[in-house]
Amino acid sequence: MTEGWRPGVKDPMRFLGGYPPNVLDQVRAAMAAGTLGDHIARRYPGRHTIQTDRALYEYTAEIKQEYLRSAPPLHKVGYDARLDTAQHALGLHTAISRVQGGKLKAKKEIRVASLFKEAPPEFLRMIVVHELAHLKESDHNKAFYRLCEHMEPQYHQLEFDTRLFLAWRETEKADSREAARP
Repeated sequence: MTEGWRPGVKDPMRFLGGYPPNVLDQVRAAMAAGTLGDHIARRYPGRHTIQTDRALYEYTAEIKQEYLRSAPPLHKVGYDARLDTAQHALGLHTAISRVQGGKLKAKKEIRVASLFKEAPPEFLRMIVVHELAHLKESDHNKAFYRLCEHMEPQYHQLEFDTRLFLAWRETEKADSREAARP
């Protein structure tokens, strides 16, 4: 639990499990000083314009075409407001099988948490790359992460910074709820 974190509010440090203690101490210090959001904004000042499911599909299809031409085709890509950090799901890849005629057809779908509409473009790319990598590798193993790095050379840094972004958002939500209390 983050030092001084309030009961009944989810600990924002849950997004950073597995990182070394010295890194976690730096994050805690930035949160306590209120500088984490500024750090993220300085490092990632841009905002993307991919706001619709159609635009997200086209964006994802471009990356897939460049790096994964032989992977199964995507049938649907979209934002999903039901995906959130509570279930640790920022993106989701699914294969839906349906019988059509006398054949079994599998349709590949990718859903991205709606919170990424407001995120820096680098974070959206990291999530899309992650979900596309699942078209070839179902498990989070070495081959999976090599494929992610092939599609996005800064993948690991972006994953860490996305986790910082999520921790900061959680802190901001808790602060705004606390400020709204009478």
